[in-house]
Amino acid sequence: MSRADFEDLVGEALDQIPDELARLIDNVVVLVEDHPPDGRRLLGLYHGVPLTQRGQWYAGMLPDTIHIYRIPILRMCRTEEDVVEEVRRTVVHEVAHHFGISDDRLHELDAY
Repeated sequence: MSRADFEDLVGEALDQIPDELARLIDNVVVLVEDHPPDGRRLLGLYHGVPLTQRGQWYAGMLPDTIHIYRIPILRMCRTEEDVVEEVRRTVVHEVAHHFGISDDRLHELDAY
């Protein structure tokens, strides 16, 4: 799958986030990268200050980042439909971190 097609899938996954939640996403940039840093085994990564931890001191901060890693997702999927689903799951997972939801809680919710 081309990078452009993959980026389109990420955009579509973001568009599927319910409007009432999407409106709350604040100061976040979503980036598609080919590989995670330092050979780590990741599909995505949220880096920033979750909404639940922001206080008055947060003003003027650089945007948080959500990284979606294309090659690891493509390698783990057999079909294009698998890629679509994994991109959706990964985007939702990382957006959940922006809302302050931990990996443990996502696993409890079966939303990983």
